[in-house]
Amino acid sequence: SQQIQFADDMQEFTKFPTKTGRRSLSRSISQSSTDSYSSAASYTDSSDDEVSPREKQQTNSKGSSNFCVKNIKQAEFGRREIEIAEQDMSALISLRKRAQGEKPLAGAKIIGCTHITAQTAVLIETLCALGAQCRWSACNIYSTQNEVAAALAEAGVAVFAWKGESEDDFWWCIDRCVNIDGWQANMILDDGGDLTHWVYKKYPNIFKKIRGIVEESVTGVHRLYQLSKAGKLCVPAMNVNDSVTKQKFDNLYCCRESILDGLKRTTDVMFGGKQVVVCGYGEVGKGCCAALKALGAIVYVTEIDPICALQACMDGFRVVKLSEVIRQVDVVITCTGNKNVVTREHLDRMKNSCIVCNMGHSNTEIDVTSLRTPELTWERVRSQVDHVIWPDGKRVVLLAEGRLLNLSCSTVPTFVLSITATTQALALIELYNAPEGRYKQDVYLLPKKMDEYVASLHLPSFDAHLTELTDDQAKYLGLNKNGPFKPNYY
Repeated sequence: SQQIQFADDMQEFTKFPTKTGRRSLSRSISQSSTDSYSSAASYTDSSDDEVSPREKQQTNSKGSSNFCVKNIKQAEFGRREIEIAEQDMSALISLRKRAQGEKPLAGAKIIGCTHITAQTAVLIETLCALGAQCRWSACNIYSTQNEVAAALAEAGVAVFAWKGESEDDFWWCIDRCVNIDGWQANMILDDGGDLTHWVYKKYPNIFKKIRGIVEESVTGVHRLYQLSKAGKLCVPAMNVNDSVTKQKFDNLYCCRESILDGLKRTTDVMFGGKQVVVCGYGEVGKGCCAALKALGAIVYVTEIDPICALQACMDGFRVVKLSEVIRQVDVVITCTGNKNVVTREHLDRMKNSCIVCNMGHSNTEIDVTSLRTPELTWERVRSQVDHVIWPDGKRVVLLAEGRLLNLSCSTVPTFVLSITATTQALALIELYNAPEGRYKQDVYLLPKKMDEYVASLHLPSFDAHLTELTDDQAKYLGLNKNGPFKPNYY
């Protein structure tokens, strides 16, 4: 896919006869800093020479070359983006300030595999400020913000990631994170489970030193529970995805805002009156449906779980089977965490110019592989947008090749990521400092008290004032005045 992207992107520059002409254009654009995240306006990818980052020798200002990013010279832009993100991540910054003195992560050697964006950079730098050493790679080949990766590399984080990696690059970056002489990780922070999977496959001995895994996605948590069931999980793991502060916030409110952003930036689609089918009515599906409904779209939901289906009915959505509406809908969005939800048979029956995209973590929900056949023509329209054309001329608009739409094609709201990142940081601190035997080789939820602590750190941004229980009220409810207020299953 990388080849196609460059071939098409280069056409924009053929108007400039000389190499210097093209260079100067790229320079003037990058100085106005439009070379940042937005997929449609990201010219730097193409104007940079086509040498793979793996072939380049780059060093940061301190002379270190212990990283691999697209272009270290973009570090200054990345630093500005990180500073903007910090403005809306006050809770994480306040955690950083509170704990900076005692360094609860001193001696922690964390390998991480997440989206590399301005927001996760704030998390990574917080972990470093709390005493950890970090090595990082990307959990998605499209979601890295190159200039942010450069800023992290400049700050001394060993980061291996760039936007538009090939499948081979993806695993190479993860490998470079893990496999290094004289440095042995003792914590894993994962998003999607790929890093954990790679360590199991290639370097199982590392688990002797690992104190715990923190995982933040439905997909990765699912993989951990499978390992646990099979008796193969040899270290404790913290399931951050199902902690309330992740599920009810990141999955719901983040997707409610970013689904529209990703679709608008890639297709300029108008939603009023459009027929949309959302596959899956979990927290992500609920967020997507709420946003689409608010703009006047006609929304259908597909669901396997009777409870979620009933919730969808109560919220005013028609619950259908995908095959019942596939011929008439204008947009298909998957958010199930499953595989082969949209099959080739569905794609064959779609109407002309139907938009197909995925909001789940993995690119398995839409059967994209089935579209790579000789009778179908692929046309790259712009970065992350492909037209797949059938022999009769019908087109389907496929976004980000079926990968995560919001992080591949737009950005996600900073504030909500502060909530998730604070939860991750606390989970790492908890596992790293836990006394021997507190956590067995199993998957755990973050203690409810910590969930409530994360939420309380975020309330000052809204000037929100909590009511306090009187002794009498607390006794009546059978609660401690300071919480936890909810049972663990909430």
